This record gives sequence, C-alpha cells and structure tokens, in this order.
Amino acid sequence: MTTTIIKNARPWGGPASDVVIGDSGAPSARITEVRPHGAGAADPEGAVVVDGRGRLLLPAFSDVHVHLDSTRLGLPFRPHTASPGIWPMVMNDRKNWRNAEAPIGERVRTTLEMMIARGTTRVRSYAQIDVDCKLERFEAVLAAKEQYAHAADVQIIAFPQAGLLREAGTPELIEESLKLGAGVVGGIDPCTLDRDPVRHLDIVFGLAEKYQLPVDIHLHEPGHLGVYSTDLILERTRALGMQGKVTMSHAYDLGSVDEATTRRLIDEFAELDVSMATVAPALQGQLPLVDLAEAGVRMGLGEDGQRDYWSPYGNADMLDRTWQLAFTNRFRRDELIEHCLAVASVGGASVIDPTARRLKGTADRPGLAAGDPAELLLVDGETPAAAVMDRGKDRTVLHRGRVVASGLELVSAGR
Repeated sequence: MTTTIIKNARPWGGPASDVVIGDSGAPSARITEVRPHGAGAADPEGAVVVDGRGRLLLPAFSDVHVHLDSTRLGLPFRPHTASPGIWPMVMNDRKNWRNAEAPIGERVRTTLEMMIARGTTRVRSYAQIDVDCKLERFEAVLAAKEQYAHAADVQIIAFPQAGLLREAGTPELIEESLKLGAGVVGGIDPCTLDRDPVRHLDIVFGLAEKYQLPVDIHLHEPGHLGVYSTDLILERTRALGMQGKVTMSHAYDLGSVDEATTRRLIDEFAELDVSMATVAPALQGQLPLVDLAEAGVRMGLGEDGQRDYWSPYGNADMLDRTWQLAFTNRFRRDELIEHCLAVASVGGASVIDPTARRLKGTADRPGLAAGDPAELLLVDGETPAAAVMDRGKDRTVLHRGRVVASGLELVSAGR
C-alpha cells in the first residue's frame, strides 16, 4: 500500500507539521501520524510527498444537501423566472430542465467536478424522481457517482420533489431507484405539499424499513405546522428504532414557535440522534446552531441548488457556503467561525455516516489526528477564520490520501 506524506502543513492553523497517511487510495486510508515538520525517520521508500507550503490543513468538506441534478453551473446565466412557493418552483423546473444548453448528465458532472476541485470529497445529493422525469435525473447522478468514485464518495437521496401523493406512480418510481442504488429515502413537506402527512410518512418510513436505509426529510413548513410534521417524524423514528438514521433538512422555522418548543425539539433530536442539514438561509426562525452543537445534535452544511431554475445562487464552493453559515448566524468570534468549518467538514461527514467521529461542541476541532480518515484540504490562509473570510484559491484536495485536485482543477485519476 502507498504512503502519502503531507509536509509543512498547519493542521487547523497549528504549528507546521508533517502528516503521514497509510493505505493511500484505499477506503481504509487514514492519518497514521502527525509530527513536527522535519522531525521523524526518513520517508519510506515509494512514499508520495505533497508539499503543504505552510498552508492550512483542514478536513475536506462534506456537502450534505446538494441537488446535483438541478444545476446550471458552467452554462450562460439565466434570469430567474419562477413564482414563489414550492409547487410553482417545481412546475417551473419541470418546464425548463430539459431545454438547457447541455444535457443533464453533463451538467451533473460539471458541478460535481467543480465541488471536488474546491475541496468537497463527501457528498449527499438529492436526485429528483417524479412522473415527469421518472428515473432520468437519478440515473445522471448515479452515473456521476460511479465516474468520480476515485475522487469523492457520493450518497444519493431518492427525492420526491413533487410530493409522493399528488401524482400517481411516484412511490413506485422511488422504490425502483432504491433497488438501483439510491442510498437514502427522501420526503418533503408532508402537510403543505401532499396534505396527508400520515400517508406520506408511512410511505417514506415504510420504504426505509423495507430496504434498511436512512431517511432525509425536506421540511419548508412554517412554525406550528412544521413542528407538527416534525413530531410525526420523531414519533416514527422512536417507534421503528431508527435512531441515527433520520435527517431533517432545511427545517428552518422550527425555532420560531416559543422557547419551550425549541428546547424540547433540540432535546428530542439529541435523544433520538436525529441529524440536521442546513444551507445557511438568512432566516430568523432556525434552531440555534450553538445550542444544537452543545446538545450533541449532528449538523451538516450543504449548498442546495447551484444556479438552477430555483435560484440564481450557488457556486460549488463549500468554503463560500461556510462564510455564509457564519454570516447568517452573525458569528464574529474566531471560535464560532471555526465551528462553521467543522460543521461543513466533520459535522457533515457524521450526517452521512452516523458511526463517524462527531462534533462534541463549538470548540471541537477533529479530523486531523492519527486514526482520522484521509479526507483533507490544503488552503491558503493565516488562520482558519481568516480562510473563511478570504476564501483563498490555493487549494489541494485529497480523497483517501491521494491528491484529486489542485489549483481548483481535478487531477485526472488521483495520485
């Protein structure tokens, strides 16, 4: 097995160090040693040396909420045309997605390449499945997952963007995608979109139980209604013994009801090990990020759509989205800005894999010690907080201990 040594890097902004990685290229690739720069024995024969050049060394990003099949990155800018509301947005996307200047497979590949080149090596992507696109969009994401397996790990959510109940045949298409390789059962707005939360969640959790897969629920519902749907989800999580297997995505108004409800939800999320995925929206009703961290709730960050038919925002750069997470939470202290980096990397990894190392609070900085996975990012910056503010471009990305991107460009097959 190949050994990789990153020389003269500063883990989490600390002293210059040399980081040794064993089994490079294998799924088992992990950091085996972190030592002062220049110290230690001679490099083993055949070791691959990566010059850190004094840059920061951080855990690579984990994007846990991205729509790879809903993207126009790399294409000409298009004015926003959708009306407000989930269903009008769905219909606008349905009207336009086939008419883009490049086919869906190419668009998925372009976006995934850009994400990897900027430092993301772990991805949880939605793949829209409905009676209009059937499995076409899912198959495009699946093909990209397989093509770029050397550079990133991609998990696919079978996502009923148009609901499960509004159009006959959708649950059957979702189930077919699970047979073909989707790794997560998706759901969306059980009350406001499908208007039958019991039946909607019975289908979602029924499929999850049948195929022994986790669940990810897109929740845009406001206030008390969002809490009602969440309580139904928590009820099923407890009854089915699905602790550690449920993620609430968006859920950005659960903290708007009252202080007692906010505290209860945080405590129940912690008790049932329900994770959360945020895209850092500029909204005031969210469950507090600091309180979630201190309670031990797994939290990850994602980029959502990428300059698509839903929104003109998105640039495939999780460092940019980390800045947004800090900004929308009004964080100023370095510790909290660094916590956003931890959420965007190790926090997200624990959402994808609940057995992975998880954050223990806002001051926790895991991911760069002996035994940690070799998913790493070198980036220019004086300190981690400064890197979030400056979002430098001098980056080197390692997946399973191999360099897969440098200077915002992919390395063809890793090395």
